[in-house]
Amino acid sequence: MLLARNWWIVSGCFCLFILGCRRSNPIAPITLDSSGVEVRTGQVDFTNTWPAWRGPGNDGLAPEQAIAIHWDASQNVLWKSQLPGRGHGSPIVFGNLVFLLTADEQKKKQSVLALDKLSGQLTWETVVHDSGWVDQSRIHPKGSYANSTLACDGVHIYAATYSADQIFLTALDLQGEQVWQTALGPFDSKFGFAPSPILYKSLVILACDHQGSGYLVACDNQSGKIAWRTPRPAMNSHSTACVASVGGRDQLLVAGCRKVASYDPVSGKENWQVSGTGETTCGTVVTDGERIVASGGYPEKETLCLDPNGQTVWKIKTSIYEPSPIIVGDYVYGISDNGIAYCWDLSTGEQKWQERLGGSFSASPVAVGEKIIVTNLDGKTFVFQARSERFESLAENVLGSDCYASPAVCEGRIYLRVGVGKGPNRHEELVCIAPPNS
Repeated sequence: MLLARNWWIVSGCFCLFILGCRRSNPIAPITLDSSGVEVRTGQVDFTNTWPAWRGPGNDGLAPEQAIAIHWDASQNVLWKSQLPGRGHGSPIVFGNLVFLLTADEQKKKQSVLALDKLSGQLTWETVVHDSGWVDQSRIHPKGSYANSTLACDGVHIYAATYSADQIFLTALDLQGEQVWQTALGPFDSKFGFAPSPILYKSLVILACDHQGSGYLVACDNQSGKIAWRTPRPAMNSHSTACVASVGGRDQLLVAGCRKVASYDPVSGKENWQVSGTGETTCGTVVTDGERIVASGGYPEKETLCLDPNGQTVWKIKTSIYEPSPIIVGDYVYGISDNGIAYCWDLSTGEQKWQERLGGSFSASPVAVGEKIIVTNLDGKTFVFQARSERFESLAENVLGSDCYASPAVCEGRIYLRVGVGKGPNRHEELVCIAPPNS
């Protein structure tokens, strides 16, 4: 009895020692000075594109354009294309192509797909990983091996993937040829990897929060060399970062790990941090340039609004968790995982209305002018008016059997990645909703 008791005490102390060491020894930082990478300013025309997660501004806002609000399998579908493999990453659009990340779980490979945006025909497929496959036990049951959305700057397509207990960033040219691939650092997965790369000047930036030793990292877009890498807490979180001009300066913003933090996107140095949201978050921070809104998470539940210096404007004990919030005009709209839509006053946090849409949600909303589009996990897309007085439904449309990815909107076309069928018969399709009068 004494021997057994002593063994448990020693084992417990050893586990605490290991966990303590892991959490007190974050990943080694890399500074811009030590890397020697020059951050260059480039001019990219994002007109008529949807180049990255949540669109041109990483905020879910599409330029004003005419779109269809009613569709089904036989109405207003310009084309649909069956996709190889499976993934939850959203489509992006640049030039004449639509790009997606996918994973073939049978062949154990992760690939980038390029489809013609007018016909849906597969133009090319490039494998970025076919070794180091991660065990299914380290992927969330709702997740996939291709959760991330790609990014494109008109020269390269950037793909973030989890393989061999590391996060990799890969650059392809527009013909699908690999330009470079960089191992960014280790990744101790609890539920897999979800964040998407974002673009800033000549940098490609990625959040890599995990339970081992989290970090933010930026790579040079031409060489793939790590420009800077900033340690973050050892906590499991999944949010994609965003860069926006807030309070007159560019700020790199990310929620998760029980805080909202701001960094200098050029150097990766922290500007400020404030406690809030939750340990685990999924949504991307949004801002109108003067106010910053973040929501999370698990196990804590909170939505908060900050000023450009991280001072709290308001906070409420409501969480929308997986879907990102969206700001349209003077109001914040959010859809919770369990299907409740909210409208809050951006200045005060006052709730203007709430409405049960039905179903469960993982996808984030997109706004086209004053129309908000969001799809639930059953493949039903809700279109409603961005209006503060009351909830106003415009349409409910069903395509496929499920949907995890957010829509892309470009030149009046809506691109939806949906699942069709159940179980072993399930496959995925990219569907293009035609613009009006096409």
